[in-house]
Amino acid sequence: MKWVTREHPKTDRIACPWLIRTFIDPEAEFLYVPAAEVLKVLAGRYELEAVGGGAIDGPAPAERYRYADGGGHVGVIASVTRPFCGTCDRIRLTAEGQLRNCLFSVRETDLRGILRSGGSDDDLAAAIEAEVGRKWAGHSIGQVHFIRPARSMSQIGG
Repeated sequence: MKWVTREHPKTDRIACPWLIRTFIDPEAEFLYVPAAEVLKVLAGRYELEAVGGGAIDGPAPAERYRYADGGGHVGVIASVTRPFCGTCDRIRLTAEGQLRNCLFSVRETDLRGILRSGGSDDDLAAAIEAEVGRKWAGHSIGQVHFIRPARSMSQIGG
């Protein structure tokens, strides 16, 4: 495996353990590499130093590590094995103008429709505020009632 951060040491790169399912078996309900395993593989190749103790820094989703030789950083986003839902302040706007309050949300609010129908700034703000207000306390991955979104992160633009 080629490590992008080693070739471009001034750029942080993020490993997304839960996203690997998409590349291995798109039909699998749950298939991911736990953060601990990702870190074990990295530590087996490189000496890592935790940035900020390896903890998530505020609302940023990555546990950040620096290569001991100064050759860059790597971050691990472990939304499945180490969820950070309680501090997440992210929402996502797709290229089609759909707003999601969570990467794993099955609901999207159509902001493009509001704009194209002549909606005001207040209408847009109200729709955004309502969607943010519906943000879940957690994504429920791994629980029997979890519903996988129809479109993955790579399909909504980020």
